[in-house]
Parts: sequence; C-alpha cells; structure tokens
Amino acid sequence: MNALILAGSTGEERLPDKALIKLKGKYMISYVIEALRNSGKIDKIAVIGDKVKLSGIDGVDLLIEQGDSIIDNILIGIKPFKEDKRILILTCDIPMLTKEAVIDFIEQSEASGADLCYPIVKKEDNDRKFPEAKRTYAKIKDGTFTGGNIFYVNPAVIDKCIDAARQFIAYRKKPWKLGKLLGVKILFLFIFRKVTISELEDKVSELFNIKGKAIISSYPEIGNDVDKDEDIEMANKYICA
Repeated sequence: MNALILAGSTGEERLPDKALIKLKGKYMISYVIEALRNSGKIDKIAVIGDKVKLSGIDGVDLLIEQGDSIIDNILIGIKPFKEDKRILILTCDIPMLTKEAVIDFIEQSEASGADLCYPIVKKEDNDRKFPEAKRTYAKIKDGTFTGGNIFYVNPAVIDKCIDAARQFIAYRKKPWKLGKLLGVKILFLFIFRKVTISELEDKVSELFNIKGKAIISSYPEIGNDVDKDEDIEMANKYICA
C-alpha cells in the first residue's frame, strides 16, 4: 500500500517545521520514512508540506505542496492515491516509530476489513516503554488508552466523512469534547468509565457512515509524538540512529 506523511506547518506549532528537527544528526521525518520502508509493507511514500524546505529529504517518491490545515493536507495529499483500496496516513513527528509497529498495525487493520482504523495504546504499555512520557489518556471500561498518530484509510470514504473528521481532529487531545461529539449516551458512559471500545467503534461508524475500528497496538512508539522541547529530549534518548 502507499503512505502519506503529514509534514505541513502553519507556523502556530510550538515546534515549527518539526519534520526537519535534527535528532542524533538525522531529520525527524527520516526516521518515519525508514520505519515505513523497512516494514516491507509500503510502496510509494508521499510527503505533504513546504516543498522548498522538504526538498532535501531522501526516500520520498512524491512531494506535495501543503494547504492551510491538517484536513486540507489530507484532502490534497490523498489525491494521487484516490483509487487505492487503502492508504496509510501518518504524521512526521513520531521518530521512534519502528517497522514492527507499522507491520502490526497494517496487518491488524487489514484483518479487520474496516474503512478506517486508528491505533490505541494501553497506558501500562506506554508507561513500561516510555515512563517519562506525558500523554493524554482516556479511561474506559476496557482500560486506559492513548491514541496513535497513524490512520489506515479507504480513500473512497474521505469525502463523505470530512466534516466529522474536522471535529475529531480538533478534539483529538480533548477526551471530554470528543465524548460530547459522540452523544449523550456515550458521554454518560464515558463519565462513569462504562463505555467500551466496541460501543465507541459503533458510534464512530454511525457518525462517519463507515466501518471504523480501533486497533489495540502494543507498540507505544506509534503514538509518542514530538510536540515540545522535552519530547525532543525523550526522542534523543530512545531512538536508534
């Protein structure tokens, strides 16, 4: 399958141009590209961002000029792959990503038969691998989870679920707002930690009019992104150059 890496920058981020931050002498985005290549699961890799700034990045098959937002970049970036059955969409700021994490996520997603798959990681798995990581967690009946930074998507469903996607992306690190978006029943269950992964999947599938699936990943590297200076320190500690 093909992959799209989101490497755009609006200038409002705490760490602008994150793709080009050097970690152990190598661009952050290069670690993501290597994990994809080494997985043996990826054909073409497209990167969307500032084409001038990203022109020196190796391992990229297609470089696309960025839009004004994450959603715009997704819509622009998937155009070359609109006829694909599935595409992998991920961010450029997960430099600890490994080929094993990519393989596991893709294989679980393929087996699910879903239109949209999103990885979630148990808090205990994240704490075990990255004890100093500060992540946003959601407590539900099945456990305490954090989200990943990678999506397995059927490009054909993008257009019909783009409005809901805008809200989900805006609220992706605000569990309470996500709960409100999902409805009163789900919010009530969420408050009392009674909601299940299956119920959330059903609600998301209903909202998007697609089949959605949460993929439980045992690889916390899939979600530990670099958003601030202390994240750079942690990445330098754990990545293998």
